[in-house]
Amino acid sequence: MVPARLMAKQLENSQTHVSAFNIITLLVLLVACAALLGCANVTSNTSSEISRHPFGHIPDGTGVDAFTLRNANGVEVQILNYGGIVTSFKVPDKDGKFGDIVLGYDNLEGYLQKSPYFGALVGRYGNRIAKGKFTLDGKEYTLAVNNGPNALHGGLKGFDKVIWNAKVRASPEGPGLELEYTSKDGEEGYPGNLKVTAVYTLTHDNSLKLEYTATTDKDTVVNLTQHSYFNLAGRGDVLNHVVAINTDKFLPVDETMIPTGEIKSVAGTPFDFRKPTAIGARINDDDEQLKLAKGYDHCYVFTKPIGELTKMARITEPTSGRVLEIFSTDPGLQFYTGNHLDGSTIGKGGWKYEPRNAFCMEPQHFPDSPNKPQFPSVVLKPGQVYQHTVEYKFSVGK
Repeated sequence: MVPARLMAKQLENSQTHVSAFNIITLLVLLVACAALLGCANVTSNTSSEISRHPFGHIPDGTGVDAFTLRNANGVEVQILNYGGIVTSFKVPDKDGKFGDIVLGYDNLEGYLQKSPYFGALVGRYGNRIAKGKFTLDGKEYTLAVNNGPNALHGGLKGFDKVIWNAKVRASPEGPGLELEYTSKDGEEGYPGNLKVTAVYTLTHDNSLKLEYTATTDKDTVVNLTQHSYFNLAGRGDVLNHVVAINTDKFLPVDETMIPTGEIKSVAGTPFDFRKPTAIGARINDDDEQLKLAKGYDHCYVFTKPIGELTKMARITEPTSGRVLEIFSTDPGLQFYTGNHLDGSTIGKGGWKYEPRNAFCMEPQHFPDSPNKPQFPSVVLKPGQVYQHTVEYKFSVGK
């Protein structure tokens, strides 16, 4: 016969083991649930959320996914792992009504068939390189010519046309998405295996923050940017959008849209946006630079330390009250007014995109920098880290 005291002790030990077993079982279940959510790339908390859903397939059958980041204010951005494309950005107007303020397509097929870089992550070199050639370390490199006589936005299959490895991120700043891609040595003519990481974060103060980093195993050139086409009214033209650009210099271009090398004052020209001015106020002026570009398509120069996050521009739309501010660590800002949209592109909801239906603000290094030694260097060497931050901050004016 077992003594009562010993029986009590055995019962206590048994209960302890059962309790421990239950705790361990619960932990295992929690880990399994977390893993399941991770596989679905869905995370959420009380203030923000990230969701993932299929968005179609590229021609080789690889699936494309759309990731939707949503903050506690209801602001929502959708990003593809194909090209890092921002397909929609929904923000409120002065009456609290949400609307999509970027151009694009309703489905993947539009981006595959014909896209003027709507919402894309552009690289390995954003903007133009003259005649598709540059010399580095005494060797000449030849790129695909895809814009008149020049190379544009990384080539025939730039970073906007590849599948990126995607990983959801939760940070104190807000929901995020990390994209990673390795561009192999010789891809589109560029030297070096370039490993690129792009982190998109939708912050609690309604900013889309983009952080780019890159490393290489051979000297190369890098210039990454973001190419969303914005319309803060949601529809129509952008001629009434009021623009302020916080610099007094820009880069004139030649007839093929390559910078001449001159850094020119904006004073006395239609390019002076130091005081807030409507896009349509001077876009049709009798000005050689406007005629060459069929509107604004020029890089503004910021004389500041490269790497210093600076407010570059502020755009307001009077009817909706929406405000967009652009911050960046780069030395240049390409301002483009959708001059080559010609009505042949059918976008969201059947909208035929016409010239002046959107504007782009693309923080970047200067166009054709590999051929302009007087411009800030875009050369990345082994052991160095390319870093570039862009913030598109949305608010509502009074």
